[in-house]
Amino acid sequence: MISAYLDKTETTLESTLIESKVALLESYLATADSQPVWSYQIPELGEGGSCSLFGHLQDAPFLLSDKISKNEINEALLSKLQAIVEFVYEQTSVDWFGIYQSRHIDGEEQLLKLAYRGAPSRPLFPINEQFAATSNNIQTVMSEKSRIINDIPDYIAQGGEYYTCDPKVQAEVCLPLLDENFECVGIIDAEAFSKDFFTADNLSVLVAACLKITHYLPR
Repeated sequence: MISAYLDKTETTLESTLIESKVALLESYLATADSQPVWSYQIPELGEGGSCSLFGHLQDAPFLLSDKISKNEINEALLSKLQAIVEFVYEQTSVDWFGIYQSRHIDGEEQLLKLAYRGAPSRPLFPINEQFAATSNNIQTVMSEKSRIINDIPDYIAQGGEYYTCDPKVQAEVCLPLLDENFECVGIIDAEAFSKDFFTADNLSVLVAACLKITHYLPR
């Protein structure tokens, strides 16, 4: 499973290192008691709704229960996802981390933020070619390939397209979530305020998270 994930997503890592992180995560989940986040603050969107206005929050929180049924099963699943978020934070000290699921919302396929830790950020990303032009999230879910940028200023200087939300972010990783049929059903997004943050060790934690997250996606 690990080797197949690495091949499919074109991620260069050692399987043995990921195996050790999966074991740590499974042990963590066995005793974790995290609470799901059913509502969260989100930023105002700029003209056309394409860009978040960093530091400007909407008055009303985003209600995840408007998009996902708030029942006992989903409560338990989202609790596990939030526990995975906490595990990633503890293992890597990353500055922002979020889990997104592909869902049909408001008449189109979108990435929906299910669990996260860090500064407020947008809850939904439309999955289409137009948004993919500047969004690592959408490029990842559409290509089913990993995107690892350890020096964002240099990436932009070299002509790379980049959707800037928090100007402090210097490195970002987006990895696909693959189900049992190896279809992409979402992504994870991790951001750091320092360059070259995503070492093999930190990336292995993120891949381990991806391998477990798909067991806990809400219905």
